[in-house]
Amino acid sequence: MGQAQAGHLRFERRRHKNLLDAAKRAGVEQLIYTSTVATIAVDRPQLPNESTDAKLEEMVGHYKRSKWLAEKEALNAAKSGLPVIVAMPTTPVGPWDWKPTPTGKIILDFLNGKMPGYVETGLNFVGVEDCAAGHLLIAEKGKVGERYLLGGENLTLKQMLDALSKITGLPAPKLKIPHGLALGVAYASTVFSRLLGREPGIPVEGVKIARHMMFVDCSRAQRELAFKAGPVAAALERAVRWYEANGYIAKARARRMARAAA
Repeated sequence: MGQAQAGHLRFERRRHKNLLDAAKRAGVEQLIYTSTVATIAVDRPQLPNESTDAKLEEMVGHYKRSKWLAEKEALNAAKSGLPVIVAMPTTPVGPWDWKPTPTGKIILDFLNGKMPGYVETGLNFVGVEDCAAGHLLIAEKGKVGERYLLGGENLTLKQMLDALSKITGLPAPKLKIPHGLALGVAYASTVFSRLLGREPGIPVEGVKIARHMMFVDCSRAQRELAFKAGPVAAALERAVRWYEANGYIAKARARRMARAAA
């Protein structure tokens, strides 16, 4: 990690601490801090959960390091008297992902035929609507100073792509790409993207993160909050239909989907 990144992380940590301090001075009655599964989804013999003690050096990339530090500040604030509860969404999928997020980009790349292959990796997915409902349950039933994973199903990337294929009638990629090759392509993509002033099509940090399955155990929220996530396939279909309705899919691919559905 370079000096610039280290300095930015210090700034981010101070920014979050200032916000938490201001909330305490204002007498905020409850603060739900939205963290991420990434702060605990590290390589372990058993599925990570809310009790997993991941280290900063295990965080790959600036985003994960920043979220890890911010979450620590939130938990420290809870110990000092601020009523903070931490929500940890896994990988939300569903409609209204207009930017799109990295997960939405995977869906769009599939829909537009820009995914020639896949790497062996996995994530825990949850419908975005279920994730929002989980935040309300945390506010209602959560305990101060605790963390709650809001997740649905552990799926490999291949399983996700197969589900999209079933929804759309489009073929899923069959080529399994070795991680080493994917990383080399990602570095090349980054170099060319910088020259062209664009975002890289294959981010290096994303490939590094994909080296292990980010599967987790989300049973605590189910037990303690009565959180229940719906089927991920249904959430993926809602995402597909939203992209379809809002013109994100190339016309030729959309026509192919329509023929498959007929």
